[in-house]
Amino acid sequence: MKEPALGSPQNTIAVLQKYHFIFQRKFGQNFLIDTHVLDKIIRSAEISGEDMVLEIGPGIGTMTQYLAQAAAKVTAVEIDRALIPILEETLEGYENVTVLNEDILKVDIAKLAERENGGRPIKIVANLPYYITTPIIMGLFENQVPLKSMTVMVQKEVAERMQAGPGSKNYGALSLAVQYYAKPYIVANVPPNCFMPRPKVGSAVIRLERYEKPAVKVEDEKLMFKIIRASFNQRRKTLANGLKNSSELDFTKEQIEAAIGSLGKGASVRGETLTLEEFAILGNTLRQSRR
Repeated sequence: MKEPALGSPQNTIAVLQKYHFIFQRKFGQNFLIDTHVLDKIIRSAEISGEDMVLEIGPGIGTMTQYLAQAAAKVTAVEIDRALIPILEETLEGYENVTVLNEDILKVDIAKLAERENGGRPIKIVANLPYYITTPIIMGLFENQVPLKSMTVMVQKEVAERMQAGPGSKNYGALSLAVQYYAKPYIVANVPPNCFMPRPKVGSAVIRLERYEKPAVKVEDEKLMFKIIRASFNQRRKTLANGLKNSSELDFTKEQIEAAIGSLGKGASVRGETLTLEEFAILGNTLRQSRR
């Protein structure tokens, strides 16, 4: 297998000029042009020669070349048809790579993992388009896709939200949703000059290690996440008022106040101070109050 030839600004520009490629803002295209960052992503993803890797948005195949060297099999999903002929050239000779010209939000990834990897857990590695980061990550978790981990490049602010704990300004519904399914760890901060074209915001690589079982026991996942959303919809309101005013919930004032009281919290407590475990208890208590 040939050595990766992309990753530098010069080689990236040469490929783009050869194909007269035009960046599509609607696809959130920012290609990595720093080999140190690429090496760090591959190392932190802990890819072995037995792994199947799903790459989302391979671009011109820069990271795909690195992944192909490390993994048993790589499936790269690229939405932009204009990049397919480029990928055919840059990935020539990498026999363990399959490129699909698809929209990742419409791909049945569980079925793909079954077909390509016999249903065994896969690893996700990607430089994610920032405008659909959350739908992609939550879709992978919620649809029970068999996966070991995700190592993804995202907007720095989003990475910080995923890793945030109670009481911090970045803590919110996304923090809790991610931490219910996985252990988040920010691997590296990546400045705009590591990309072409340069994004307007800083980026970060975050690794999400999937738990075998969710982090907390909850009787009704959907109810717990409705409670979480209601708690953060109006951050300045108390938890009680947030839950009472939510159109997603149908509990009485008495049920809500009793459930909050069961946490040993006062009436003025705010949602952003609660841990994931406390949201699980709140959800279970409210569910039981319906009986």
